[in-house]
Amino acid sequence: MIKAIFFCAFDNLQGPKVLHQVPADSIAPSPRSTQIPLLHFPSASQYIIPRPEFCSKLITFCTPTHRVLSHPVCLQSTSYARNAYTFSIALVLDVSTPFASYATVTFKLASLLRTLEESSRFLSSDLSPPNTGKIYALCEILLEDLNNYCESMIPIDDSNTLNIKLFPAYPPPPPLYPYHVPLSTVRLDNLTDPNWDLTMLRVLPHINGINSVKRISLLADADYKLVRKAIEHLLYYGCLLLLDIFSFGAIYAPTAELGTFVEDTEMQEECARYVELPVEATGEGSKRDPIDGFQMLELYLGLKQGQTVRSFYIEHAERMDKIDVRRFITFGVIKGFLYRVQKYAIATRQTSRRKRDHNTRIKQKRSASVAVEARNDETDADLMELEKFLDGTHCFDEICTELMIDEQELTNRLKAIGDVQIICR
Repeated sequence: MIKAIFFCAFDNLQGPKVLHQVPADSIAPSPRSTQIPLLHFPSASQYIIPRPEFCSKLITFCTPTHRVLSHPVCLQSTSYARNAYTFSIALVLDVSTPFASYATVTFKLASLLRTLEESSRFLSSDLSPPNTGKIYALCEILLEDLNNYCESMIPIDDSNTLNIKLFPAYPPPPPLYPYHVPLSTVRLDNLTDPNWDLTMLRVLPHINGINSVKRISLLADADYKLVRKAIEHLLYYGCLLLLDIFSFGAIYAPTAELGTFVEDTEMQEECARYVELPVEATGEGSKRDPIDGFQMLELYLGLKQGQTVRSFYIEHAERMDKIDVRRFITFGVIKGFLYRVQKYAIATRQTSRRKRDHNTRIKQKRSASVAVEARNDETDADLMELEKFLDGTHCFDEICTELMIDEQELTNRLKAIGDVQIICR
């Protein structure tokens, strides 16, 4: 939130001087004012109206409680006294306020005022008393509009209009990997426009909370790097969440945040609506007993370390007949009271046995058929490619996505390699 906007210029007799300020007396109070200014202008004037070398640059400085953003402008012309006119319009914010979007506003204001001054002497010809006139009105409307609506459109004259919008500054999106599964938090179809990026339009139909980033790139028949950039763009604006690949061989366990689910009845009702299967899918009549929150809590408490979703579902099959198991798990992950227990493979000893066996087979030139030899060579190549992931830093989801295989096939290959330990954490 903007605390104050003020316009100042270099006076040939008095030096840097505040001509207009909103609110009144917030920067340079009158002698009869009892208001405490937001900053001590005489001390800060050298940064707001600096030497010409520092003009046309964004200048920001802080006091213990506030931050000042200014973009001073110095116009050189013989029509001015001392052959120059230096001015600055500055914004005052709380020191803790993120200022990236306000820096853009400051730059745009300085650029517009510079253009108006060069074309029509809009600033230097204004001889209105302090806190009156068109410049003061501009500052007043700007402060009110940006604080209340985050945008402003102010007609300046017949040919100039000030259009400014404060764009929110979001934190950078989390790292995105090929095995991540994006889930939309908004109706993306309602946001699309025919003029959107072509890759984005091809990607959106495949974002369903099931497909991984790499699979989306394959289904969309688009370059993975472009798909990743499009999804990162949606992540930045909060349109997506990232999940892991759902499988019945995965392991999930509750976190301490499960207590929130116990106490929040609205979350329990939301969960019941989200995970309940449609009547058509269950084959039941039009009426059936609703899922209650206590039942959902008992089911979530049934998840534990070392137990796969498949085992959990078999154990609670009767109570899960009305529940979509994928949505059941997804809801807990989204709300933060379930976490995925990832599997990692670690080779227990450094070995190049398979490479040596592969080279020995070629050297010995066995009399086996060409087809058998080709099949053996292909198997060895697959296993050697897998060995680079056996350092304990690559989860099963990542390995399966990179090698384009399922978890069962990965387990079989790990058994073929031998001397591999699987760790769940």
